Amino acid sequence: MKVTGFTFIRNAVKYDYPVCEAIRSILPICDEVVVGLGNSEDGTEALIRSIESEKLKIVHSVWDDSLHEGGRVLAVETDKAFKHISPDTDWCFYIQADEIIHEQYYEVIRQAMERYKDNHRVEGLLFRYKHFYGSYDYVGDTRKWYSHEIRVIRNDPAISSYRDAQGFRKNGRKLRVKEIDASVYHYGWVKHPGFQLQKILGFERLYNSHNMASRISKEASQQFDYSGIDSLTRFTGTHPAVMHERIARQNWIFEHDITRKNFTLKGRILHWIERTTGKRLFDYRNYRILR
Repeated sequence: MKVTGFTFIRNAVKYDYPVCEAIRSILPICDEVVVGLGNSEDGTEALIRSIESEKLKIVHSVWDDSLHEGGRVLAVETDKAFKHISPDTDWCFYIQADEIIHEQYYEVIRQAMERYKDNHRVEGLLFRYKHFYGSYDYVGDTRKWYSHEIRVIRNDPAISSYRDAQGFRKNGRKLRVKEIDASVYHYGWVKHPGFQLQKILGFERLYNSHNMASRISKEASQQFDYSGIDSLTRFTGTHPAVMHERIARQNWIFEHDITRKNFTLKGRILHWIERTTGKRLFDYRNYRILR
């Protein structure tokens, strides 16, 4: 069984993406990792090459910044990296630049890959998500955060990234997937408030470049305000080993009263139902779970 990881990145230094940690987190279960390196304004290439792994395969790309409607450029860059995966690969492990796999899940992931390798009804593996917010001590616990996503797919040219690279489809239809007992740790909302504001403004420019231009220049000296979140809970587990050094370097303070909630009436009801029953009503799913 051959497993190839793939990701894409641009301006990792400028926006303080934990992309090296993301790549290192999947290296132990991949035979190679394809990194789509976008045209950057900083030292992103040197950062990626600092990983110094023979498994790394860097492919250069120039982003089409006109594809800002719905963040389409993100899916295009995902597909570019996907196309560089070796033909003899069985499974493709997709990881975004702010997502990390905890080493405690390696064996679960390997076993699932082995188990379903020859069952071609299974087109992907579905992961749970932990979304960290504000600091490494809090996670989002409401329906505003997506609960699951596909992160392992078959090496099938008919599969492509969907919308803004949040999921995948095959010839336009939803993938048939198996849910596995493993989580992706998402750190996209954990960084110094100054970096966070710049990252958000830069990211939103991919969706609406004209409206964001004035905000970027006006808010460039400000910092992101983490306090407006609807609900958080304390994280009581352990972080992936590749994140320990970054966590030790945290140079800002974020404290949150987890008893304070900021819901609409509808949001409060749906949150209560989910916490009570474990079911998320009216949830959007870009996949079909095989039972």
